[in-house]
Amino acid sequence: MADSNNAQKAQNFANRGRQALEARNFAFAVEMLKQAVEAAPDAIEYRKLLRTAEVALFRTKPPSALSLKMQGMGSYFQRQKILSLAKKGKGDEAIAEAEKLLEQNPLNPDFIECAVKAAEAAGKPEIALVSIEAASAANQGDAGLLERVAMYYMTAQDYAKARDAYAKLVKLRPQDQRVLQLFKNAEAQATINNGWSGAGKRGYGIEQLLANKEQARKLDAANKAVVTGGDADMLIAEARAKIEKEPNNINYYRALARIYVQNKMFAQAIETLEAARAINSTDPEIDRTLSAVRTQDYEFRVDALRKEGRGEEADALQMEMNQFVFDDLAERVGRYPNDLKLRYQLGIQYYTYGYYDDAMEQFQLSQKSPKERVSSLYYLAMCFLQKGQRDMAVMQLEAARDQLQTMDDLKKKVVYQIGLCAEEAGDIEKAYNCYRDVYSADVTFEDLGERMLKISKMREGGN
Repeated sequence: MADSNNAQKAQNFANRGRQALEARNFAFAVEMLKQAVEAAPDAIEYRKLLRTAEVALFRTKPPSALSLKMQGMGSYFQRQKILSLAKKGKGDEAIAEAEKLLEQNPLNPDFIECAVKAAEAAGKPEIALVSIEAASAANQGDAGLLERVAMYYMTAQDYAKARDAYAKLVKLRPQDQRVLQLFKNAEAQATINNGWSGAGKRGYGIEQLLANKEQARKLDAANKAVVTGGDADMLIAEARAKIEKEPNNINYYRALARIYVQNKMFAQAIETLEAARAINSTDPEIDRTLSAVRTQDYEFRVDALRKEGRGEEADALQMEMNQFVFDDLAERVGRYPNDLKLRYQLGIQYYTYGYYDDAMEQFQLSQKSPKERVSSLYYLAMCFLQKGQRDMAVMQLEAARDQLQTMDDLKKKVVYQIGLCAEEAGDIEKAYNCYRDVYSADVTFEDLGERMLKISKMREGGN
């Protein structure tokens, strides 16, 4: 009963916080959302709202450089206390103390670092991510913060998000070779992890495959790290020796291809994966990995041509790559017609190139997959919009919205599109409510600031 009461109490505070955030009463929003977090400390949605309100409040009256310096000096002992609590394993206490720092300045890198350490000590990495993502979103031009985000994703082994963060960092620091290498490392890990993600689920764990524990340890290390230079040569030689000894063991081919990809030896990786496919031609994971490596090979060559100033050749190769991706997906859908993720990916390709009827056919199938259902509904709606069928689009969007429990990136897009449709149809109240819901979660989303201002004037009877 107490838990139920706390949950209701937290919800009430959160609702008041959202309303205050919408009204741009950021100070009151912070107070209400602090109460919501206190009542439900593990509710990530409330922490995200709190951080959004804190950032918005901080940015209304940014302190001077001198004030920031004094703030950093004055917080030294408080930061040491947080780190000490974290080291002692008192993670929840450390989180509570870190929240006090972030209320002062949610964008201070040292404060964020303390919050991350505290959350990690409590075994709650999702709370750490709230702080660094909010700070990064509010300072998209801050390369230092962005690198912290990327590094944290790498530490958490969320390589796809790390790759995306490093990609943004590369745009900010295009001449920084260190950052470029970090991006490529994350990209390699993301590609490889996607390709091998299903291996363990089918009982292909490395520890089960190798009787020798020392060999298992080495191979596992190779799978998790980006190995280059002499270490790579050693691991390549070991993998080749294992393949020669057990030529039908697909996992050795996977391991060898992984090392090749890490070292940008794409031709050798492709050759290795093709050899694996010759042994087992019905393994969709091998096909998926082979496709990913071929695409990465294209991207690597396109990038090299652009760096050499051979723009026309790079453009031609880019077009060849795009055609390969399209043809490869279509071919794999033909081979694995029941793979709904492939259907979804092919639908994205059709949508990208304007083949909306073909895209809809794929999305109508892929929505049967629990994992792809909501995204498929979103893209179905986008296809209907492209065909001028707004009512049909809204049906898909509302179905998608109702299945999304938290205001994540996908739900923001879905609700925002519902708002656009309502605004175009002249339903100002519905549009306002949709924009408000997204704005409450992310004040920086798309052009919501301008739209909220415009639609507020319309509600008041202005132009």
